[in-house]
Amino acid sequence: MLSRYQREAMAKKLEQPFKTLLNDEQIEAQHNVHELLSGLYLPIADWLIQRGTTSPHFIGINGAQGSGKSTLCKILQLVLSAGFGKRIAILSIDDLYLTRAERVTLAETVHPLLLTRGVPGTHDVELGLRLFQQLRNQHGSIKLPRFDKTIDDRADESNWPRIDLPVDIVLFEGWCVGTQAQTETALATPINTLERDEDRDGQWRRYVNQQLSEHYQTLFKQLQTLVMLEIPDLDKVIEWRSLQEQQLRQQKGDKHHVMDEKAIARFIKHYERLTRANLIEIPNRADLLLKLNNQHQISEIGTRDIYS
Repeated sequence: MLSRYQREAMAKKLEQPFKTLLNDEQIEAQHNVHELLSGLYLPIADWLIQRGTTSPHFIGINGAQGSGKSTLCKILQLVLSAGFGKRIAILSIDDLYLTRAERVTLAETVHPLLLTRGVPGTHDVELGLRLFQQLRNQHGSIKLPRFDKTIDDRADESNWPRIDLPVDIVLFEGWCVGTQAQTETALATPINTLERDEDRDGQWRRYVNQQLSEHYQTLFKQLQTLVMLEIPDLDKVIEWRSLQEQQLRQQKGDKHHVMDEKAIARFIKHYERLTRANLIEIPNRADLLLKLNNQHQISEIGTRDIYS
């Protein structure tokens, strides 16, 4: 583990690129950036490195929509690469979404709610497994898929970024990363108006649960470390997801599939069941719990040995 002196020196080295990253992400630092680096992100990065027993070290990052998973990954990538010299790959479970055409087929043959991306059953798990295997290679390069939310479809392969192998650490983030399947009893009662009115017989939520149980666990079991960004409550999902959509609108304009608040509220209901379950269950088994306050800041770290 880094000594306090080493953390201070490394934080000074990373201050300017960290400021640039925050600016690019449109984030206003609430604390001194040097303190954020030396007191928060460097200890986290150092702790994650110590946990790595194989190469690459697959790290799952779970968090509700809008919690800041992609930003955390970018910060960790900066700190781990520029600070510790590690080679990092970032993959979001969002980039494994089935194409819109594939989801149209699911909606027609299984359940109409499967047209909406997000829940287990709307990802290409086999693609994820192939990517994980390719990331274990020690030579060559790999193209990482990308999903374009502004067109609600997978981006053209010509726009997928290529990374050189080998990599030391894979950061795999997503709202349902590490999620466990529910019991039949838990599925019986609708959790919101979407389930009550549009999934009256429970066919959709049982299909989602079956996919989560049978296929997604194969992917999640390959993660050696699970990190959770814990939101204060479910109301923050709508608030913080709205901010993401505003940023998309600024970047892409209104002509793309950017949601207004009414659309966001409906969209979130697809995720609500498993998000609530995760908030109860994952904090008890996450290797690292990062608790967020109402100001969207990490206010508490749920492991005792990170500063030792």
